[in-house]
Amino acid sequence: MSLPLLSTPPRTQNARVRTISVGNEESPRQVSQTIGRNATSPDELIGQAYRQIFFHAFKADREPVLESQLRSGQITARDFVRGLLLSAKFRNDFYRCNSNYRVVDQIVGRVLGRSVHGDDERIALSILIAEQGLPGLVDHLLNSQEYLDAFGTNTVPYQRARVLGGRAVGELPFNQQAPRYDAYWRETNARRAPAGRGSGWVPSGGFSLPRPAWLADAPSPIARKIWQGVVTTGGFLLTGFVIYAAGVMLSTAGAG
Repeated sequence: MSLPLLSTPPRTQNARVRTISVGNEESPRQVSQTIGRNATSPDELIGQAYRQIFFHAFKADREPVLESQLRSGQITARDFVRGLLLSAKFRNDFYRCNSNYRVVDQIVGRVLGRSVHGDDERIALSILIAEQGLPGLVDHLLNSQEYLDAFGTNTVPYQRARVLGGRAVGELPFNQQAPRYDAYWRETNARRAPAGRGSGWVPSGGFSLPRPAWLADAPSPIARKIWQGVVTTGGFLLTGFVIYAAGVMLSTAGAG
């Protein structure tokens, strides 16, 4: 039996405050599937969705099937966002590069456009990930009343209330507040394949990590450097010998 979702009282103020400032370059981009002369183009909506979820998508990271379905009206903007969150790009570059706590920070910021409501919500949603995985968390957020009230089914999520009254500069964009991964992933990656000298690697904590079992038979970095030096020196000597032999042959032919 799955555990019920823990209740989390709201603590993030900015997401619940309606801005009264005049829109400028600090204001969030609100892109919706509208109809009429001033309708948003599919390219603009798709581009904004990629920026919100991936921050930037290279050509290899794009989802042509989802884009085709959105252009033809088969899916809504909310369905397109769900597809991006469950794509291989997001799994490999965000979900698998972070702990469950940081995954919650990443997805809540991108989907609901706000920061998490403290450790209570972070822990509650982390338990949801442990029970239902990434799809369970994505469906919970996209089907929540908060998401429907803020963005509906046709608006791409954006960072809410970036500009507040009495502040000259808006909040830092979420993608800059929470980069794709932090020191946790660098330390974890180093444990899997240390790249330091000798038999171990010394991370920022100062402790030495042993070489993994699958690198036990591989030459050490020092041995590889010695081998590279020997090969480089041998190449220079061989090249010099060839040049010397060619010079002797040419001089002999000129004397004859």
